[in-house]
Amino acid sequence: MFPLIRNRRTRTNQAVRNLIQETNLSPNDFQAPIFVVEGKNKKEEIASMPGYFRYSLDQLPQEIKTLWSLGIQSVLLFVKVEESLKDNAGKEALNKNGLMQRAIKTVKDTVPEMLVMTDVALDPYSIYGHDGIVENGQIQNDASVEFLAAMALSHAQAGADFVAPSDMMDGRILVMRQRLEEAGYSHTGIMSYSAKYASAFYGPFRDALDSAPVDVQNIPKDKKTYQMNPANRLEAIREAQMDVEEGADIVMVKPGLCYLDIVRDLRNELTTPISVYQVSGEYAMIKAAAEKGWLDEEAVILEQITAIKRAGADFIASYFAKQAVQLIQ
Repeated sequence: MFPLIRNRRTRTNQAVRNLIQETNLSPNDFQAPIFVVEGKNKKEEIASMPGYFRYSLDQLPQEIKTLWSLGIQSVLLFVKVEESLKDNAGKEALNKNGLMQRAIKTVKDTVPEMLVMTDVALDPYSIYGHDGIVENGQIQNDASVEFLAAMALSHAQAGADFVAPSDMMDGRILVMRQRLEEAGYSHTGIMSYSAKYASAFYGPFRDALDSAPVDVQNIPKDKKTYQMNPANRLEAIREAQMDVEEGADIVMVKPGLCYLDIVRDLRNELTTPISVYQVSGEYAMIKAAAEKGWLDEEAVILEQITAIKRAGADFIASYFAKQAVQLIQ
């Protein structure tokens, strides 16, 4: 007891603080989300995500080389699909020469060792902005699952190392795993968005891909019938456990900061690797507050990603990946 025990002795200077620091960050802790767009010579800044860009395929290699040079060894690919290619079934997602398929090959041609994970969901391809097929005003689970499994296989055939289903349909991990196995892609991994909440933090992302649910009569205007209720905690454990049983290699919690209790719950329950997505709204808030001079941007970035790691994340998908790695190095 005090005064024999003084906790401040181990905070006296930076050297001792570094020596006993419990949570340490490295480039291996980060995955960079990448937005890809059709066209040439495009590097389009996203208005609601200052400093973040969509890349055309001819501009993508330079960004991949930059990430690799910083020690970031994994990317999570998303595509902005042209309106003329969208429908209710997402048929363009299976195009062997589609934007996602070409993006995968571009990354692998640029840095073959880069770990490529791909978004598997219908919303970028959907005229309704939903993650599944819409019929009679409802999101159809089983029909959507079959299509999503075909999409995952298409990504594997293009060279993806992992597919990352973000749709939250029931049973999709099992069907995807079965389709991949049947086609000879037993080596292709699955990172499941297992605890993906119906969050208000996704707005800038939907701007980036033009994938927000549309306001059409008799069509759900949000994703609450398939994404999780932010008020629920135990449900996340059940979702993640089921995904692991169905064949998921990695489970994800999304968003990050408001759901650190979920990250810790899953860390306590599972030995499966856990990813956390520090989402677009979290990025935009920090950028906006820093621009106003209300926050120290660099200090807040480090504090938030440290908190996510401390909660139990094995790695973090973050729009701050490049900046964070530069700060910690």
